[in-house]
Amino acid sequence: MIKLPPHGAHQRIGLFGGSFNPAHQGHVQVALYAMKRLKLEWVWWLVSPQNPLKDPHELGDYAKRLGFTRELAKHPRFVVTNLEKQIHTKYTAQTIAVLRRFSRARFVWIMGADSLANFHHWREWQGIAKSVNLAVLARPGYSIHALDSKAALRYRDKRVPTERPQILARKHPPHWAFISMPLRKESSSAIRAHRKTV
Repeated sequence: MIKLPPHGAHQRIGLFGGSFNPAHQGHVQVALYAMKRLKLEWVWWLVSPQNPLKDPHELGDYAKRLGFTRELAKHPRFVVTNLEKQIHTKYTAQTIAVLRRFSRARFVWIMGADSLANFHHWREWQGIAKSVNLAVLARPGYSIHALDSKAALRYRDKRVPTERPQILARKHPPHWAFISMPLRKESSSAIRAHRKTV
């Protein structure tokens, strides 16, 4: 039996998955902005043991990534979890399937525009879209690609109005919202590259 963070049935919960290698203030701002615009009760940060689309040698120590993310993401409505490690899931589709089996919350998957641009490369991406609604947050240099991506075009008639993203959690999948926000320059890859030069 898995141990989910405390929550209530039908609460609106954002699922913010990623390697967080390392987590940074840009991630915090995405989570805060998504929580505010979508009117979420909680944001669960799912620190992934392994991103199938990334080189495992670049991920670093899991315990350190998890611990640093917990230190950074200090907010009374943020929960940083090792859920994917607990349930031994490698793919987002598997994680969502488990969560939906054990919880009646209204989950929304939070992703950056860069992730939507590449969403069609995720395993069972259409199954994910049909299982949980997607909240896509703007990122520098990716928004145009995201809105012209295979996933955006596939579900273009399921996009909620830009001025009303708060209705997303009430909709049945597949629905998605694109949410503009002040753009930040931080990126985990840039931070890692800087560390290698100092």
